[in-house]
Amino acid sequence: MILVMKNWAKKEPMKRLVTVLLTLLAFGLMPRSHAQVSVLTYHNDNSRTGVNTNETILTPANVSSNIFKRLFTRSVDGYVYAQPLVAAGVNLPRVGSRNVVYVATEHDSLYAFDAISGRSYWHKKLLPKRGKTVSSVKDANCTDLIPEIGVTSTPVIDPATSTIYVVEKGKTNTVFFQRLHALDLATGAEKFGGPVSLTASTPGSGDGNISGTVSYDPLRQHQRSGLLLVNGVVYIASAAHCDIGPYHGWILGYNATNLAQVTAFNTTPNGGLGGVWMSGCGPSADASGNVYASTGNGTFDVDTGGSDYGSSVIEFNAGSGLTVADYFTPFDQASLSASDTDLGSGGVLLLPDQPGPNTHLAITAGKAGTVYVLNRDNLGHFQNGSDSQIVQSLPGAIGSTFCTPAWFNGNIYYSGSDDTLKEFALNSGLLSANPVSQSASNIGFPGATPSISANGTSNAIVWIIQTDSYTNRNGQAILHAYDATDLTRELYNSTTSRQPPGLAVKFAVPTVANGKVYVGAVRHLAVYGLH
Repeated sequence: MILVMKNWAKKEPMKRLVTVLLTLLAFGLMPRSHAQVSVLTYHNDNSRTGVNTNETILTPANVSSNIFKRLFTRSVDGYVYAQPLVAAGVNLPRVGSRNVVYVATEHDSLYAFDAISGRSYWHKKLLPKRGKTVSSVKDANCTDLIPEIGVTSTPVIDPATSTIYVVEKGKTNTVFFQRLHALDLATGAEKFGGPVSLTASTPGSGDGNISGTVSYDPLRQHQRSGLLLVNGVVYIASAAHCDIGPYHGWILGYNATNLAQVTAFNTTPNGGLGGVWMSGCGPSADASGNVYASTGNGTFDVDTGGSDYGSSVIEFNAGSGLTVADYFTPFDQASLSASDTDLGSGGVLLLPDQPGPNTHLAITAGKAGTVYVLNRDNLGHFQNGSDSQIVQSLPGAIGSTFCTPAWFNGNIYYSGSDDTLKEFALNSGLLSANPVSQSASNIGFPGATPSISANGTSNAIVWIIQTDSYTNRNGQAILHAYDATDLTRELYNSTTSRQPPGLAVKFAVPTVANGKVYVGAVRHLAVYGLH
């Protein structure tokens, strides 16, 4: 651009215009009449693919140039564990139609900023009068989240009703609560009679039962998993803080238009543990509305006639509450649970229809680093001695997994703990035994959840947030961008550019939409794009 300006006076008017237009086009700065993209749920969609194939502005060429920069940051009142969400074309009072980015914090707040300029539109404090956030140490006796616990999970947006759903945790004196809010996208006003408190109970002899009833404990249950909205129901999943019991895996369902509870499922009603947390990933849903979730260490006895689904992937029937339709449990689930090697530390990715004998596939992995490829039409249940009944397993293919993989153009991208970012090729429903591409350097605990931007099948970029310094008081998050066709080629690194997004929070996921990259950090939202 500097060269263009220096030569500006030497060119005839038409040549000047052509030169500028060609330069803008080369760097992706030309105005475009493209549709605006929204990211309304964790990892982009209910399949949890993490891919945006309508990114027409950011390309490997301009992201690797010096015009890709941190554009601005905005201060917020707490740690940002939830993925920022973007809604395009929100009709704001006295402002008009704008793209808005929504940021939830552990201080029980939700912010609405202009997705392009960063202008603040509203800030909603979710706690009731005299309410407080939950202290990590004093109340939960756990330093997994510090210093307070408020909103941890990624909200979900319903564009049809212009509503954002978010779950908060808090206390009034010594009474703890979790509440579901339905807020107007334009104003932050409460809708549908909300908020409503999360409550549930089920018959069972499991941990913490009172007279044969197991109840949802708003202090012990930790609502980390992102929210899912499908077929008019908001699904909310939970596990525990630091595995402090008694606790269970719960999935609760609430009617999206009146916030009435319509279903509740306990993964271990006659046992214990089995939390649904997936390192922040929300339950997945397929095109028919079937719901999928992975559980952590806990009691497993379904194979002998019981009702406990620890260390399992569960499929729930569409349209019938949360009735179990199918499940998969690794053959070594007992040793996984005994060694605290959660299967449920990783999210469940549902692939688009695949060629080959198994059309409907799911992919997941846990702390052991084994990648499982599952047939959604027959998950395989439990088999002693091996997992030969499923489509494929790749033991130790990746580092210990605290993430959700991304899918793009026939490839799967994983970033395990203390491992490189890896790309596996998918051919007729089977993954390559070894990565076809991987980054040059490792990322420490807990690895990262990749997001992908592309324009159709071209200009694909893999984005990750490195958060392995989150235990360091001054540990900065690092935004990385890689060429999706060659992971050895790093396009951008916020440390190299000296433009950090802020102090690191683990499990952070970047959001890419309309030429911008949104990164949550400690009391900050950072926004990157073309300068």
